[in-house]
Amino acid sequence: MSSVTTSPGFGLFRYAAPNVFYPIAGKMVPLFAVLAAVLAAIGLYVGFFMAPTDAQQGDSYRIIFIHVPSAWMAMFLYVTMAFWAGVGLVFNTRLSSMMAQAIAPTGALMAFISLWTGALWGRPTWGTYWVWDARLTSTLILLFLYLGFIALQAAIDDKRRADKAGAVLALVGVVNVPIIYFSVKWWNTLHQGASVKPGSSSMAEMMLTAMLVMVFAFWMYAIAAVLARLRAIILERERRAQWVLDAREQGTL
Repeated sequence: MSSVTTSPGFGLFRYAAPNVFYPIAGKMVPLFAVLAAVLAAIGLYVGFFMAPTDAQQGDSYRIIFIHVPSAWMAMFLYVTMAFWAGVGLVFNTRLSSMMAQAIAPTGALMAFISLWTGALWGRPTWGTYWVWDARLTSTLILLFLYLGFIALQAAIDDKRRADKAGAVLALVGVVNVPIIYFSVKWWNTLHQGASVKPGSSSMAEMMLTAMLVMVFAFWMYAIAAVLARLRAIILERERRAQWVLDAREQGTL
């Protein structure tokens, strides 16, 4: 047997097959869903009942425990979506393109939650729900990029062509992510700068704890939601494959 087929790296490629990854994802979804629920309960309790009241913003600041994690996840998921779309485009791997398609709705949801909670926070803080601030505007563009990716794939019947077109859009749109992140540094904006930086934080310890727990909760939720959607996409695209037909007969789907 050749060294190529016995190498650990080569063995990992078998997980790129939809029929192999489908049952694995099914086992992972409940685990991450439970983790998301537990972490969210802990994070919300700490954030809303244990964290101190902010000296300047009062209790209105507590919405950041939802706003900030959703904003971070919206950016992270877009980069992840673009990565898998690019892998599918370059290597023509079906599962990679399916993964990108599965990520898009959850990323769009995170971007929407970020904008919505930001508007609720902006009303008592800025006196208005919306301003054409650099970070708000670039986040709105991020939501449109997600929706454009979803709409483009839905509009093209040929899944291969849809994957390629979506990948091009996703990769071009990546440039918007650093714009969102650095907008408060590059332009004079109303949006406050980062309270959490590598190695330092201007937040009280209990506030920071609640924030980080909620970040992990959103992360676990995103993984569970993406994997559940990926399983549905795999079944839709592979519905005529023999392994799907056999699984249906055996009742193991």
